[in-house]
Amino acid sequence: MNGLANALGKDFLKHKEQVRIRSFELGGHTFKVKVPLTAEFEVMQQRMKELDEAQVEKYYKEITETFSDITESEMAKGTVEVTDNDIVVDGRSMREAAKNKLIAEQRITEMFKLLVPEEQGFDMNTITYPMIEELFPFPVQMQIVEQISKVISAGYEGGKGK
Repeated sequence: MNGLANALGKDFLKHKEQVRIRSFELGGHTFKVKVPLTAEFEVMQQRMKELDEAQVEKYYKEITETFSDITESEMAKGTVEVTDNDIVVDGRSMREAAKNKLIAEQRITEMFKLLVPEEQGFDMNTITYPMIEELFPFPVQMQIVEQISKVISAGYEGGKGK
């Protein structure tokens, strides 16, 4: 423990983890969020950036399986371009779309890991995106992520002049 923690007293030391807990309500349920330390947040950011190329490839194949019967007329119109390792539709790379899907899932999962479980002993680091997807439709996932973001950086919004 550093000197500041000791200076704040024994009661602070007993409750220091609770100081980092904030909450928000959504749909009649109160969600508790543990505000990460800077070092914890940096580790989260790093995990969000690391892409599993096998998963990107899986998503790419899922996205592009409907393109197996691309017609010559579509290619002639310039709406679809097939390259060695990608399919570009109306200027949008399907490989990039697969990467973006994985990035979004990783971001959602990392943010959900900040939720404080009501069940004692449950390790939020064990959750996966399929677990989240099973419980919440995508728009609700995004709403929860938005609320978590607001809670962990509450001072930022006030500083923006809103």
